[in-house]
Amino acid sequence: MNLASLRYLLALNEHRHFARAAAACHITQPALSNALRALEQELGAPIVKRGRSFAGLTPEGERVLAAAQRMLHEQGLLQQDLASTAAHPQGALHIGVVPTAVPIAARFVAMLQAAHPGISPVVRSLNSQAIEEGLEGLSLDLALGFTERLTGKTGAGRRFAVLPQYEEHYFLVRRVAVPATGMAGMTGAAGLRRGPPLGWAEAAQQPLCLLTPDMHNRSVVDAAFAEAGASVKPVIQTNSILTLAISVLAGDVCSVLPGALVAAAPSPDELEALPLVAPERRTPVGFMYLAEVRASRALQAALQLAQDPAWLAHAARHSGAL
Repeated sequence: MNLASLRYLLALNEHRHFARAAAACHITQPALSNALRALEQELGAPIVKRGRSFAGLTPEGERVLAAAQRMLHEQGLLQQDLASTAAHPQGALHIGVVPTAVPIAARFVAMLQAAHPGISPVVRSLNSQAIEEGLEGLSLDLALGFTERLTGKTGAGRRFAVLPQYEEHYFLVRRVAVPATGMAGMTGAAGLRRGPPLGWAEAAQQPLCLLTPDMHNRSVVDAAFAEAGASVKPVIQTNSILTLAISVLAGDVCSVLPGALVAAAPSPDELEALPLVAPERRTPVGFMYLAEVRASRALQAALQLAQDPAWLAHAARHSGAL
C-alpha cells in the first residue's frame, strides 16, 4: 500500500476540498484524485463520496482513514527511533495550543529545543475542539489547553492523559491617561502595569473586545460575567489574540486577557491590567496527549520537561496571578 496515497487521504479529510488538499500535498488535483482512485481499486472499496465537490468519506473510507492515521503515526515513530538515541531525541513534535496559552507554549518549545536540538517543534494555534480532534486523529502529538473540557475523558481506561501546568487568572486591560508626575499603577516584573482589582460586573459596563463564541476562553469569560449578574454584548469580537491587544492600544475599548497574555504583552505607559474579582475565576491549563498511543522520542522528552519543577515554576511566573 502506497503511504503517499494515505497522506493524500489525510489531507483531503483535513481540508475537505480536493484542490486545497492537493495544494497542501504539493501536487496537482488530478494527481491526488488519481492516487485516491488507485487506492480504492487496490482495496476494492469506495473511499470518497464524489459529487461536484468533496462530499465526505464513505463508511469504508472512515475505516481506511483510521488505519491510515495509525500507519503513518507508526512510520513516524519508527523514523524517530532509528534517528535517535536515548540522550539525543530527533524528529518533529506537533503541538496544538489554545490561543490564550501561546506565550507559555512558546517558552516551553524554546526550552525544549535548547535542551534537545534534534527536536523540531511545530506549534499551531487552534481552538479547543480542533485540538481534541487533532489528538484523536494523531495529527497532534501534544496539546496545551483547557483541561476542564476533558471531564470524563481522563483517568484509568480513558483516552487522554493530562499534565497540569498553571491556572488562568483574568485581567481587564484598558488604556488610561498617565499623570505628568509618573505612573498611576504598579509595574510588575513583566508585562503591563497592574491596577487595582475590578469586579466583573463593573468590567461589563466597559466597551469590550472579546474572543468569538467558538473559543473556549469566551465561554469562561461569559460564565464569569453571568455569575456576577451581568450580561455582555462586546463591541468587537475576534478569534485573534493580536486583535484583542491592538484594539485596546489603538481604540477606545477594553479587553479581558489571562495572565499569560498580560505577562507577554508590551508595556506602554498608557495600558494597565486590573485583576478581575467577584467572582474569582480560575481555569486550569495543562498539557494533554493520548494515553493509549506509544509516545515518540520527541514526545517523551517533552513530557519529561512538562513535569520538571524548574519549568513549572517558570510557567507560574509568566501566567496566573503574576
